[in-house]
Amino acid sequence: MSWTAPEAIRASRPWVGDEATILDAFLEFQRSTLLLKCAGLTAEQLADQAVPPSNLSLLGIVRHMVDVELTFFRHGLGGEQGPVPTVYARDDRPDAAFEEATADGAEADFARYAQECEAARKAVAGVSLEDQFLLQSTVGPLNLRRAYNMMIEEYARHNGHTDLLRQAIDGSTGI
Repeated sequence: MSWTAPEAIRASRPWVGDEATILDAFLEFQRSTLLLKCAGLTAEQLADQAVPPSNLSLLGIVRHMVDVELTFFRHGLGGEQGPVPTVYARDDRPDAAFEEATADGAEADFARYAQECEAARKAVAGVSLEDQFLLQSTVGPLNLRRAYNMMIEEYARHNGHTDLLRQAIDGSTGI
C-alpha cells in the first residue's frame, strides 16, 4: 500500500499583533497551505509532474522548500558555517529537488520537511527582526524581517503552483 500525505490544518493568521507575530503567522500559514495542498494524496500522486512540460510536482515543491528553509534559517540565521548544505539541490543538478522526486521517497521527504520547519522555528525564536545575517546567494547582509518576507514570497509563488498541480491530479480546487 502506498504512503499517503497526512491531513493538514491551515494555520490561522491574526488580524492584529506586532510585526514579528504577524510575519511568523503568515509564514506558518504558507507552510500549512503547502501541506494542505498535498493532504490525502498518495506518494505516486505527489510525485506526478502533472502539468507538462514543467518538472514541478507537489513532492518536488516540498523537497525544494526543505532546501529553502535550511538555507535561510538553519544555515543563514543559525550561522552554520561553510557552503550551504542543501539536501536535494546540487551544483551539478540545481533542480534535483524537482527532477529526482520519486514516490518511494515521499514519506522521508515529508519527514525532512517537518524537521527543517521545526529547525527554522527554533532558529528564529527570540531573534529580533533587525538581526542581520549573510546568505551565500546575497550580495550583503539581510535582516530577519527581510528573510520572513522572502520566505512568504517563495511559499506564495509555489503555493500558486500547487493549486494547478492539485487540480490536474484530482480536480480539487479551492483547498
